[in-house]
Amino acid sequence: MSDLGWIDAVVCAARPQVMGALLRYFRDLDTAEEAFQEACLRALKNWPQNGPPRDAAAWLILVGRNAAMDDVRKRAKQTELPDEAELSDLDDAEASMADRLDGDHYRDDILRLLFICCHPELPSTQQIALALRVVCGLSVTQIARAFLVSEAAMEQRITRAKARVGNAKMAFETPGAPERAERLATVAAMVYLTFNEGYSANQAEAEARAPLAEEAIRLVRLLLRLFPTEPEIMGLTALMQLQQSRAQARFDKDGNIVLLEDQDRTLWSQGRIAEGLALIDKAMRHRQPGPYQIQAAIAALHAQAKRPEETDWKQIDLLYANLERLQPSPVVTLNRAVAVSKVNGPQAALEMIEPLGSRLQGYFYFHGVKGALLQQLERTGEAREAFGRAIALANTPAEAAHIRQHLDRLSS
Repeated sequence: MSDLGWIDAVVCAARPQVMGALLRYFRDLDTAEEAFQEACLRALKNWPQNGPPRDAAAWLILVGRNAAMDDVRKRAKQTELPDEAELSDLDDAEASMADRLDGDHYRDDILRLLFICCHPELPSTQQIALALRVVCGLSVTQIARAFLVSEAAMEQRITRAKARVGNAKMAFETPGAPERAERLATVAAMVYLTFNEGYSANQAEAEARAPLAEEAIRLVRLLLRLFPTEPEIMGLTALMQLQQSRAQARFDKDGNIVLLEDQDRTLWSQGRIAEGLALIDKAMRHRQPGPYQIQAAIAALHAQAKRPEETDWKQIDLLYANLERLQPSPVVTLNRAVAVSKVNGPQAALEMIEPLGSRLQGYFYFHGVKGALLQQLERTGEAREAFGRAIALANTPAEAAHIRQHLDRLSS
């Protein structure tokens, strides 16, 4: 790896910790970002010649803090800090900083950073954009490409988010236990939304949006380090790994969607599956079931089936029933209906989803599932009508092409 390559990897790994600490010092997102960027520039100048410091995060925090303080003093026309050579002699200062980072500051700083990005006054789109920019360090260009908007629009979105955070006068003290529990759920939801933005990308969008899924996995790993005994965070990590394990099998060579039961399972990532299975097993031992754990358990049953016909649909139906109890939603019931169709036949599943029609009339997947069930029941005319409605509501060309395949089968 080149000098720039290894420095980029070290800086990327240290970023959440460094940004969290700088935010604690300056209580302003823009100032913390500027301080971090200045520290990165000095690392690029210093590290190739002198090698990496003993603790990269401590080095970056100290240099960034000093650089920002230097800038403040210059603007105030006060005494400047010592010159660059003196600032770069960090041996003793770095050791002291590293010792302090071994305590509680690390966890609290990152929590504070995540909580600020997930401030309740921010809409979810701004939460995701702010977290990707501030915590993950993605450029505005990368984020704009991922969300299929212009750079100017994304820059404006992030600027508005920072302004809202500043105007909210958020407390920068360490969050207490009740606030941590309440806000952790918001942070987890933001991370999963970020993952879905990347995972749901069609093949044409994959180059721009797929990195979001990997960034979300990096964020959830960070949460897991902060909350190693929290079963729902284990469940979320497992869920994302199990879903991401199927990424290479979700589209055919022409970019068409491949349903789960038709996927080439040799393309599934066994490493991700193994990690996901281990995590969900560990989470379930806590006997505190939550929505993420249940969804991960469903994904685990799919991952464990070597062939589609070996899938334990009865167990999946039971898991969806528990999910309906914990998190009632017409979409959960729609997903459960697929399992019911495998266990009790298409008629039972159709009867289950019929009452959902008024709430899911504008939902692509409702009409796709309904059409598939009607097709199995050989109610061709009604199936054609449902598929037609699904095509009208398709979000991507790949979704529309998938439904047209069903229509072609009906015609033949």
